[in-house]
Amino acid sequence: MNTSKNFGKFAAVLPAGGLGKRMGGNIPKQLMLLGDKPVYQYSLETFLKMDEIAEVVMAVPADWKDFFEKEIFERFLLRFDENIKNKLKIVIGGTERWQSVENGVNALTSGAEYVLVHDVARPFISEKIIREVFDTLVNKGSCLVAKQAIDTIKIASDGRVESTIDRRKVWLAQTPQAARIDLLKQLYSRIAKEPLDFTPTDEASILEFFGENVYIVQGDSANDKLTTPEDFEIFASRANKAKLT
Repeated sequence: MNTSKNFGKFAAVLPAGGLGKRMGGNIPKQLMLLGDKPVYQYSLETFLKMDEIAEVVMAVPADWKDFFEKEIFERFLLRFDENIKNKLKIVIGGTERWQSVENGVNALTSGAEYVLVHDVARPFISEKIIREVFDTLVNKGSCLVAKQAIDTIKIASDGRVESTIDRRKVWLAQTPQAARIDLLKQLYSRIAKEPLDFTPTDEASILEFFGENVYIVQGDSANDKLTTPEDFEIFASRANKAKLT
């Protein structure tokens, strides 16, 4: 994709509103140090530096908003030029993840056409995958990053296997997940008028519910989500290796 042709065509919403209870500890997992910087800074930096991204909105826990603003605007952003600093906005997240994303989408003001939603708990997202999302959005439509299942998949109930799924059809959802900004806003308005009878776990599930096509961009294990203390050890090793290369 030609970067100059798509300069400022995309925005990013980074939900960082979860408290990461499975990680334990007294602070949100996105603030835990991974290598020499907090988890959230890895993906935030990646999106801020890309010329195609016109704007980045982070949705954070209400009780931590002041902390994030001081941490980011008074420390993290000091090493960037004004153009990059001016890309970022911080908003309060919602009760559920999808509501945090909605808050972020509604806060976009740059005039970008598309938005990519990426969990900051996936710190090692690559520019290569992000640009593949750009291509898919423009040429096909709404999409998500996912990786294909490699293990045999079983459906079970009460500890007993009921069936086996064809793993060739099983994809493990990652982020970014992306769509036109106006489309997401339309769907949020519909939800406000007629609330869903389920809790969406990602943007793709909302798009699917309303009959929108969602295409797949190939992901990878480097883009896995940081969830448990065991994950943290693996991710810390990756961060340390990255510093040495």
